[in-house]
Amino acid sequence: MTDSRSAEDRETAIPRKGAARTAKLASIPLGIAGRAVGGWGRRLTGQSAEEVNATLSAKAAEQLFEVLGTLKGGAMKFGQALSVFEAAVPDEMAKPYREALTKLQAAAPPMPARQTHRVLAEQLGRSWQQRFAAFDDEPAAAASIGQVHRATWHDGREVAVKVQYPGADDALRSDLRQLQRFSRLFQAFIPGTEVKPLLAELAERMNEELDYQAEAQNQRAFVKAFEGVPGFLIPRVVASAPKVVVTEWVTGTPLSKIIAGGDKEARDRAGRLLTEFHYSSPERARLLHSDPHPGNFMLTADGRLCVIDFGGVSRLPEGIPQHLGEMTRLALDGESSKLMRLLRESGFIRADADLQADDVLAYLAPFTEPLAGETFHFTRRWMQRQAGRVGDTRGQDFRIGRSLNLPPEYLMIHRVTAGSTGILCQLDAEIPARAIVERWQPGFAA
Repeated sequence: MTDSRSAEDRETAIPRKGAARTAKLASIPLGIAGRAVGGWGRRLTGQSAEEVNATLSAKAAEQLFEVLGTLKGGAMKFGQALSVFEAAVPDEMAKPYREALTKLQAAAPPMPARQTHRVLAEQLGRSWQQRFAAFDDEPAAAASIGQVHRATWHDGREVAVKVQYPGADDALRSDLRQLQRFSRLFQAFIPGTEVKPLLAELAERMNEELDYQAEAQNQRAFVKAFEGVPGFLIPRVVASAPKVVVTEWVTGTPLSKIIAGGDKEARDRAGRLLTEFHYSSPERARLLHSDPHPGNFMLTADGRLCVIDFGGVSRLPEGIPQHLGEMTRLALDGESSKLMRLLRESGFIRADADLQADDVLAYLAPFTEPLAGETFHFTRRWMQRQAGRVGDTRGQDFRIGRSLNLPPEYLMIHRVTAGSTGILCQLDAEIPARAIVERWQPGFAA
């Protein structure tokens, strides 16, 4: 069978066949292994271990971005999920990965204009152009399963048009199957964080993210919940279809740019608003924005936090479980026996687990440090310390962590909290975390 697509379309479309995508993903560990062998050769010729390791890390990061970014789909989605955890990577290893993974938050090779027009015609009708006063064929941004174009709606409003890549559904499913095979390799990029559950969770939610009409409904719910709330801006939905969504255009500074070069005021403000958004959403909207990476947030010129991309949303009809706030308070107050009892009752400790209350408290208490005082300064060093502590296979905390259980209903809350904390550490933000948690987390207030 011949491929009827043009050469341009074939070059930039998502590779759909599982074999082709698997080969690209397999090139990551193979490439790293090959460079390691070459590194030994360079050491024999006189280069220092530090010089060789720095070169290998930079090249591995470059390849990681090239492969995940080109594949888009689940591979890029996974890269974006990893990017928020780069603050946990030790400084001597982090720079090349930081640069490569940050690119994944906002960049990917675009699909050609004719392909974009074809999707728009399929989704909005053959006369789709009449719905716009102007449409920019050059994408303004790229996401894991779609790209965004700037346009003017027929009534004069500036809008963002997100168009799903053709074949994104097949690519997403293929990627997530194949990435499972290489989970140990990716584990090295984020010590102290479990990669397999992250991949399993992405697979579970992928169908939701592929449905842009469902995303539009999520966004409408957030617009309603945050209407008139000072400090926040959720763009309104203008139109939607299964693979196209049109929303109001918002201009602002992405958190990735604030992370790279923002001043202290911008960093602290972004961190405070991000934290309030994370903790207040379950109460205000009964929903949790479940895709925390810097590309989905920006600060507007008037200082509001603009939130975009509502494809991944967790529904919490009862809000955040009260037990979570109670456990956090008990860990902060050093109440080991009460904490142990509540953990068992809530399913965090299996009935047959042989654990001591003081050991469990010692494992959990450091995570509550941001709530001990009026303000807390989130830093990469703090997150690296936590990741190193729980990821040290020789230490007691590693054993305790492996013995604890995370009930399914807490998995998404846990990952979003961890991802948001990663962004706070990237921002180097100092914020009143305790007051925000006291206001919005049920069960925490003394």
